[in-house]
Amino acid sequence: MMILYRKATLDDIKDMQELMREEVLSGIILPRSNDEIATNIRSYTLAVEEGKLVGLSALHIHAPQLAEVRSIIVDKNLRGRGIGKEIVGRLLEEGRSLGLKQVFTLTYEKKFFQKLSFREIPKESLPTSKIWADCIKCKHFPICDEISLIIDI
Repeated sequence: MMILYRKATLDDIKDMQELMREEVLSGIILPRSNDEIATNIRSYTLAVEEGKLVGLSALHIHAPQLAEVRSIIVDKNLRGRGIGKEIVGRLLEEGRSLGLKQVFTLTYEKKFFQKLSFREIPKESLPTSKIWADCIKCKHFPICDEISLIIDI
């Protein structure tokens, strides 16, 4: 089967929420309201197979030279096929075209990101706006066991 990669549209929000539901409930990724997704719709890149949403992630800009790969999810039945790697690669290319210098992530999937040349950094080095704007919504806050990683682009 062929995977189509494309930017999200507002019509995708319902399917995006459905794909993220299980990971949100388990605390793997943060919940996002429909309004929050709509406000940030241009940051999302989707993977679609035969008309079905099978993966997504967003490139969220925090500062003129720094962004975050966030909310990465691939359908459980399709993991290991390179879909997540392709999505992140496309986000990094988008970041380069915007003039970003670094992209970070907070994740439980350290090995996945290390294979993509991200390196681990202390969480304390992340922008405080990230910690207070997003992390406070996490069911694990303030006891965070996510790993922070960064890549120079």
